[in-house]
Amino acid sequence: MKIGEMASATATNIETVRYYEKIGLLPAPARNAANCRSYGKKHLARLSFIRRARDLGFTLDQVRELLGLADDRAQSCAAVDAIATAHLIEIDRKLADLQALRGELSRMIGDCRQGTVAECLIIEALAPSGPAW
Repeated sequence: MKIGEMASATATNIETVRYYEKIGLLPAPARNAANCRSYGKKHLARLSFIRRARDLGFTLDQVRELLGLADDRAQSCAAVDAIATAHLIEIDRKLADLQALRGELSRMIGDCRQGTVAECLIIEALAPSGPAW
């Protein structure tokens, strides 16, 4: 299969596929007589794994670790669980940060008196000393 076909099958940009090869997440494919990359089912499965992990927000380093663990199928999945748990903790932290941001923005909007921009509490909160421009 050609790079465009594999990219299309996994909804991945061709440049991203090449990048994953460059950083070692995807093994380099064999080349055909015309010197074009020729991907197989294992490449497609690995790219699908990478794509799904990235869609779930795992970092490239975490994906690399997960791939390494997935390559040794006889070992305990405790390390996989640890990576996933650490990622979940990070997601929960980000959600808490977003909730705090939402609360602050909601409070600012609620405090708005619908006056002029010169009196705007939102502008004041963003630039307490007044716009410098």
